[in-house]
This record gives sequence, C-alpha cells and structure tokens, in this order.
Amino acid sequence: MKNLLSLILIVLALAAASCTGKSSGKKAAETDLVTVPDTGFTGIKQFMSGQYKVSEVTFKNSVRDGLMKTFYETGEVRTTFWYEKGLKQDSARWYYKTGELFRTTPYKNDTVDGIQKQFYRTGAVRARIGYSKGMRTPFIQEYHSNGKMITGYPEIVINVTDQYAATGKFKLDLSLSDKSTGERIKFYRGEFSDGRFDTTKVSLIKTINGKASVTLTKSNSQGPRYISFIAEIPTPLGNRHIAAKKIDLPYNDLK
Repeated sequence: MKNLLSLILIVLALAAASCTGKSSGKKAAETDLVTVPDTGFTGIKQFMSGQYKVSEVTFKNSVRDGLMKTFYETGEVRTTFWYEKGLKQDSARWYYKTGELFRTTPYKNDTVDGIQKQFYRTGAVRARIGYSKGMRTPFIQEYHSNGKMITGYPEIVINVTDQYAATGKFKLDLSLSDKSTGERIKFYRGEFSDGRFDTTKVSLIKTINGKASVTLTKSNSQGPRYISFIAEIPTPLGNRHIAAKKIDLPYNDLK
C-alpha cells in the first residue's frame, strides 16, 4: 500500500511538470512573434488644385524620395526638386514658362549650400550668388544679357558726429554711395558669422529713405573698439548685394 501511494505521487508530479512545460512554451512563442508595419505608399502621386495639376511627387514608403515636379496652371514644368529620404539634395531647378532654365539652387540635406545660378532665356548666365548652410554670403556676380559683368555696387557711407566731450554721445549716420535704392535698403548692426549673413546675430536698424543712424553713449565700463554694419541692397536684377563696413572707435567706453 505504501509503495502504491508513492507511485501515485510520482505520476502526479510528472503530470504537473508536463503541464508547466507546455505553458512556458506557448508564452515563448507569443513573445517571438514579429509584426511587420505598413511600409506606406511607394510611387508617384499627383496633387491637384481644381482641374490644375500642381505637383507630382515621388514617394518611397510614404517619404519623399526621388523627383518632385511643380507645374504652371497651363501644364508646363515650373520647378524640379530631388529628394533623398525626405530631404532636398542636389540642384533644384526653376524654369521659365516657355521651358528655358531660369535658376539652379544647390541643396545639401534640405539646406541651400553652394552657388545659386540664374540664367537668361538664351542660356547665358544672369547671376551667381553664394549661400552657406542656408544663409547668404557676400559673394555675388551679376551679368548683363550681353555677358558683361555688372560692377559698381553701392558702398556703405558713414558720417560721424563726435559729441563725446560735450554730451558723451558718438553718432554714426549711415547711407549708401548710390542714393537710388531709397526705402528698399536695410541696414544692420553686426558682422558676418564665419562668412555668412546670419540675421539672428545682427540687429536691424530703422531705415528711412535709405538712411539710418546709431548713437553710442559714454558708459562706465569698457566697450568694443570697433563697430560693424551690414547693408542689404537690392540690385537692378532683383537680387541682394550684401555689403559690410567696420570702423574703429576713438573711445573704449562707448555702448
């Protein structure tokens, strides 16, 4: 009887162990399952505005990847962009409505970087304009339709009124050597950052009829020994000439 009871207990233990093993196996199988997500649309989509085709965009897994075109209302190609993994790369192109190339703009990782080029309908170069990391540089070359380079861009003119001894004021009046730009000119206080015109690191100066002024005041602490200005000047071809000028200050406590 004692031996029979022992045998029953052993059988029950083995059965319990067998059940536990099946349960563990099922749990492991559920953990190892891999769910494959929807990869999204791959191909070319057309975007419409009413009856007009606005653009054609190439997608890969719902991300822009490949050629994108925009169109004039009459159907001609207006611009082309090249995307890689959602970012603009290489040269974007703008076209005249008649089909000739107007402008190429270089992109690196969705940012304008390099020399932008403009063209006349004849194919002759109209302008070359410098960009670095999405910001303008001072570099610009513009050409007449006959190929002759445009020269003689306006320069910044600074007139000083020194009232330091009497009132502690030092005034600088800004204008251009060419007065024809009028209200379109913008003056900034500051200088280029690593050769780039970074508008977040300069201060816009109120400009009226092409003129601006800055008044420095005597202080009780040491100030900079120079002051820098940048002018943003529209050109006859509709671009921007970026001029800069720095002058030394005669006093070291002006702010």
